[in-house]
Amino acid sequence: MDGPSTLDPGADGLRLAVIGAGPAGLALALRAARALPAAQVTLFDARSVEHDVGRDPRALALSLGSVQLLRRLDAWPEHAAQPILEVHVSQAPPTLSLPFGEPEVRIRAADEGVPLLGAVLRYGALVAPLQQAWLALAAAQPQRLHTRFGSPVGALKALEAAEGGGVEVDAGIAERFDLAVVAEGGVFADQARKAITHDYAQTAWVGSATLADAPSGVAFERFTRQGPLALLPLPPDAAGERRAALVWCVTADDDPVADLGDAQRVAVLNTLLPAAAGRVVALSPLKHFPLGLNAERTLVQGRTVRIGNAAQTLHPVAGQGLNLGLRDAYELVQVLRDVREPAALDAALRRVEWARAPDRWGMIAVTDFLARSFTWTWPGLPAARGLGLAALQAAAPLKSLLARQMMFGRR
Repeated sequence: MDGPSTLDPGADGLRLAVIGAGPAGLALALRAARALPAAQVTLFDARSVEHDVGRDPRALALSLGSVQLLRRLDAWPEHAAQPILEVHVSQAPPTLSLPFGEPEVRIRAADEGVPLLGAVLRYGALVAPLQQAWLALAAAQPQRLHTRFGSPVGALKALEAAEGGGVEVDAGIAERFDLAVVAEGGVFADQARKAITHDYAQTAWVGSATLADAPSGVAFERFTRQGPLALLPLPPDAAGERRAALVWCVTADDDPVADLGDAQRVAVLNTLLPAAAGRVVALSPLKHFPLGLNAERTLVQGRTVRIGNAAQTLHPVAGQGLNLGLRDAYELVQVLRDVREPAALDAALRRVEWARAPDRWGMIAVTDFLARSFTWTWPGLPAARGLGLAALQAAAPLKSLLARQMMFGRR
């Protein structure tokens, strides 16, 4: 499909391709459709529109900033999400012994003057309303909003100025766009290697846990010898039982989870988790996948922008992968709102790169440092980590700064 590359709102406006209809791609497409009224937006995804995304059980942890963005898009499923009211971080023995107990950090929404720190929900519960909102908007404005589900993108080709400029998107039929945003990422094991990559030699076991005597709305992160262990609160089930999403990271070469039965896994978890988390009484079937860092050096390459896992796949220790992608999407559309002519688009994309760099590289550095630290065998490392947790808990301003960065990213 050919067309003018002009961004003049009086003509056809920006021709934008969004590749990937996951949470980040759908959020970007929706926000662009509403904030750029002259733009033509086309959303591509390999899956068919009839595929029932609502059944996907994977758990997502979203920061408060992400929740606020999705609310502004009128696509936040309030009833399906469990608010996070507190985050509890601690270290499993052996750790530093203090007179008042083992060191821990507690970050509470009430202390930060916010209603919640974030929320946890199923992947399908988030994507289904986002997709419904996009399809409804596209049906109301078919002249400028286009859906290409069931159309996997095989290639992207940068076009020279003599060819009209922009990007050619090949999904069976080649179409030209002023800008293409890649928002489909996948997991570390399935990705082509990017510019910066590191295999952490760790495996993440994920599923859900049924809990007894567990507090409501508290997320737990426990540092163990093998890696981080997280319980993220989910909405109660139909019987009213407390549930949590489980992310259990262990060494891949000597995996202590693979050969255990369900009862044994429950028993081991109850020895690792703090008493404040309650007691694991049952587990869903667990799935596992390898963990690694896989990141591009830049978000922007010519007229192609990558966001979310397409730009950086991180270790789940901080739970910030999707939140980074949503912030990428928000900042990109904010900058595009000021574009009025073709020559301004490249300068605008450079502003996106600079604007997102502190948040993006800060999170890459933190998660990479934490992930690598679990492979270190230095004497005294558990005690040093325990001292760090105790110092952070005692330093209220520093703890509040960390909480704000987790909720809203680095600004």
